[in-house]
Amino acid sequence: MSTVPTLNGQVIGQAHYATRALLEQAVAALGVEFNQVLALNVLATGPVDRAHLTQRITSTLKVDESVVHQVIAQLVDAGLAQVDSSPAGDGPRMTLTDTGHTTQRGIAAAVADLSARLYADIPADEAGTAARVLTLVTQRANAELAAIPA
Repeated sequence: MSTVPTLNGQVIGQAHYATRALLEQAVAALGVEFNQVLALNVLATGPVDRAHLTQRITSTLKVDESVVHQVIAQLVDAGLAQVDSSPAGDGPRMTLTDTGHTTQRGIAAAVADLSARLYADIPADEAGTAARVLTLVTQRANAELAAIPA
């Protein structure tokens, strides 16, 4: 008789790191790293204020702004993203280059392939429940992080 694992940070972390390792292998062939994948995915939605991109990645990865500035510089240096002046003069906006769009489509395909393999036989209702629980845990953890004095 197998024991049902307890839902806790260790179980969630193990799933995250195993999945991330597979994703990192898949995107390495595209010449990008994990943090760059997140930034490219945000940029794929259209032009983004550099400040918004920075905030989005720092809040997702829980990293310092300097890490995100480095990622942005790497994307620009690799010709995957560019900095444009905002037409409203609000500050710099980031956009994907044609090469960036091609790379991001490759990332999306790799994620879709990986997801299809990993989640293939999980019933939709169980996957939905897991998504709701993990979203709630993330919201609670973010709320606690926000309450910690800087």
